[in-house]
Amino acid sequence: MPGRPIWSGAVSFGLVTIPVKLEPATESHDVSFRQIHEKDGGRIRYRKVCDLDGRELGQDEIGKGYEISKDRVIPISDDELAQMPLPTAKAIDIVAFVDRKSIDPIQLGEGNYYLTADGAVAAKPYVLLRKALERTDKVAIAKFALRGRERLGMLRIKGDALLLNSMHWPDEIRSSEPVAPGETELTEEEVEGALALMETMSAEHLDDLELVDHYRDALAEVIEAKAEHRQPVPVGGEEAAPTGKVVDLMAALQESVVKARESRGETGGDATVHEMPKPKKKVAAKETPAKKTPAKKTTAEKTTRKRAS
Repeated sequence: MPGRPIWSGAVSFGLVTIPVKLEPATESHDVSFRQIHEKDGGRIRYRKVCDLDGRELGQDEIGKGYEISKDRVIPISDDELAQMPLPTAKAIDIVAFVDRKSIDPIQLGEGNYYLTADGAVAAKPYVLLRKALERTDKVAIAKFALRGRERLGMLRIKGDALLLNSMHWPDEIRSSEPVAPGETELTEEEVEGALALMETMSAEHLDDLELVDHYRDALAEVIEAKAEHRQPVPVGGEEAAPTGKVVDLMAALQESVVKARESRGETGGDATVHEMPKPKKKVAAKETPAKKTPAKKTTAEKTTRKRAS
């Protein structure tokens, strides 16, 4: 079912312009709660009151303002925001095409929007851009303005449609250095055990997995049971494994491999994690002043690159 457009404008790259509208690409199935007074069940209301005259205001009386100092707020109207000298105010301006594998998932934001061709004239350039992206492994990086701010986005293909993913600006991404653990000793046997577990748990595509939000289903059952004055019935999903300190890492890997195989319906066979091929040893660089032979990547590095892509 088509969504409700939240923005209209045009995609532009070079001299090509595609009139489009944006529609949300995702929908929320979260259960919403109301705040209540626990004593009598009354709902808690929030009222918008002016701190100068104490009067409660309607939404049509409320505008925007920027606080310059504690006692001075500059009013900013919607018309002034709409008339900002911003090239992306009514355009999704493609600034570059980059390899899709070069995009780190942490750069992707929360907003996902389908682009719909706005009118018959938009169909041909829309399909042109889609087919051009289909023949490459590239995505388009674009700037656009939405909900009062300029945003960065990634334009890619989803089925036969164009999808715009919001992105974080580079300066919004925190460095990982402060949270990374220090040097830790690991044996090659433990690394091979982890690789064996990863191989056992691997899937070709995300669509091959049966992903269900058991929390939402269980919450719905709790609400329904309480409304019917009965005890809730347990909802699918496995019981959470007990947490605690891992005493024997190899034993935990061995047991995990067995459980992963059982969950796939695989029975029998040796569950040892010692049969994974050992990573090739690094080739020492020749000590010549003119040229150095780069060290070969380890299996762990290749695995990390594969997961990042």
